Amino acid sequence: MRILDKIHGHADLVGLSPQEQTILCQEIRDFLVDNVSKTGGHLAANLGVVELFVAIETVYNTQSDRLIFDVGHQSYVHKLLTGRQADFARLRQFGGMAGFPKPSESQSDAFVAGHASSSVSIALGMARARSLQKEKYQVIAVMGDGAATGGMAYEALNDAAVSGEPMVIVLNDNEMSIAPNVGGFAQHLSRLRTKESYLGMKRRYRQAMSKSKVGRGIYRTTRRMKEWLKKVLLRPSIFENMGLTYLGPVDGHDVQGLIGLLRLAKTMNRPVVIHVHTQKGKGYAPAEQAPDRFHGIGKFDPATGEALAPSKPSFSGAFGKTMCELAEQEPRLCAITAAMPDGTGLLEFLQKYPQRIFDVGIAEEHAVSMAGGLAKQGMIPVVALYSTFLQRSFDQIMQDIAMLNLHVILAVDRAGLVGEDGETHHGIYDTGFLRLAPGLLQLCPASRTELQDMLRWSVLDQSGPVAIRYPRGGDGVYADSAWNPEQYVVTQKSGSKYAIVTYGTMVNHAMEAARILQEKGVDVAVLRLTALCDKALEQLQDVAKGMEHILVLEEAAASAAIHDTVARYLPGCRVDYRDLGNAYVPHGDMTTLYKHYGLDGLSVAEYLQEAIQLEK
Repeated sequence: MRILDKIHGHADLVGLSPQEQTILCQEIRDFLVDNVSKTGGHLAANLGVVELFVAIETVYNTQSDRLIFDVGHQSYVHKLLTGRQADFARLRQFGGMAGFPKPSESQSDAFVAGHASSSVSIALGMARARSLQKEKYQVIAVMGDGAATGGMAYEALNDAAVSGEPMVIVLNDNEMSIAPNVGGFAQHLSRLRTKESYLGMKRRYRQAMSKSKVGRGIYRTTRRMKEWLKKVLLRPSIFENMGLTYLGPVDGHDVQGLIGLLRLAKTMNRPVVIHVHTQKGKGYAPAEQAPDRFHGIGKFDPATGEALAPSKPSFSGAFGKTMCELAEQEPRLCAITAAMPDGTGLLEFLQKYPQRIFDVGIAEEHAVSMAGGLAKQGMIPVVALYSTFLQRSFDQIMQDIAMLNLHVILAVDRAGLVGEDGETHHGIYDTGFLRLAPGLLQLCPASRTELQDMLRWSVLDQSGPVAIRYPRGGDGVYADSAWNPEQYVVTQKSGSKYAIVTYGTMVNHAMEAARILQEKGVDVAVLRLTALCDKALEQLQDVAKGMEHILVLEEAAASAAIHDTVARYLPGCRVDYRDLGNAYVPHGDMTTLYKHYGLDGLSVAEYLQEAIQLEK
């Protein structure tokens, strides 16, 4: 029987010997590779934190202690060690286990964690709640070096430093350092300072010296001398400069060392940062060699690491290709991304025009405001962000882009449902909050070709702010382009009394529904909006004149949908709608989600046919 099979929580970990811990770590890696190869998921980051989370779950009882992730895609080891091994068979599947921490799934999941840079803020809130309620649980935040590029992390660290609240912040450094290495002497001092014998001696020395006035004077003198030597010989870490206790850097693959350090940090009764070095993809050669490719991966052959399904042409790829073409024509064009040049399709642009692309890290607010500065001084910035992360920059869009009518193009990737990543990643709100920005034109391509046409026009012919929203994946049945900046309503299929109004790639479902209804003798028009703006709705008013019943079909949350606005423009027509409702949408494959919410072609056809029959 594997050791892993016996582990269901903290109590099962505390009695393991060092040899058993080593075996357990290998079993976890084998388990992750085997299971994620069948379901897809985030692999490289999880392989890199095996020893770290074995240590954390050994030292802390996450049923009562509060463990906060930042970001939670590396929570698989935590889930394995807290009794959810059997659930991995349905990882990220509809109704199955989420790929991110989820409090409704387990008491051990203290908080949702899908966006970066928030862990210290949440952990500090929990620590303060503990103090106010006079409780005794421990609080631990695990923050990656990527998340540490976000400004919110530093706001929280600054506050944590002055709070005095006992908490441990683990900085998981697996790809880049926040500050340069300070050499072997610093590492030697770090090892010395993190030993219990050293800190115990330090406490005893301080207590002894505090008993007399002379002793207190000696202590102050030696302390000042020590601080002076540190400043002369070492570059202080940013954490120490903030007033936090800093331990590290330490080897993130040394279970025993991590356990000792975490136990020590628990006794320090103040905010402590532990800087841990780990390797993404650790223990699985394909992931070690290509950690980016194994960050989020579909099903693959565990023997070779090769994907089982070939990649298909995507909207992101079409965007990146067109950006490179436009850069040849327009020297003022530049690109901005927030730690995702690959995910947004900008790798080729990065290779060809390295001086004209700015990866700002996980800092979406900064990305948008910087775009405003670039545009104000005559550049044409294109900001490529996932829809769910664009939410963070709402204020900057309003204040620093739209208010000055600046020529900034927002490339809103992953608009609509994204599938298995679930609630924190679905891009189902941008249609609503982008419409709040006066003067910002929101475009909705239905194909990769149409995206390219819209992007060219936005860069070369437009003068104000534009947002182009497009989904994850590639084309559906519709692969043409009907982009016309003078006509925002496209009649995909003619009809007289009934119509489906939609936008973006939902046109594929609308056309399928119309085809099904046509076979049943019901003639339904399909009207597609290429833009979400007043002019488009005014044109819809003309095109839909005489219609009796319109169904607005949207891959958006109800609160962000346009159907109420459409109804105001068509007062003499019955306007019905199908959208995603106002509850958060769970994880699951796209086909299942479309069917569950009644947005697939068959469900739309059945819904509309029933509604029409009731009218007769």
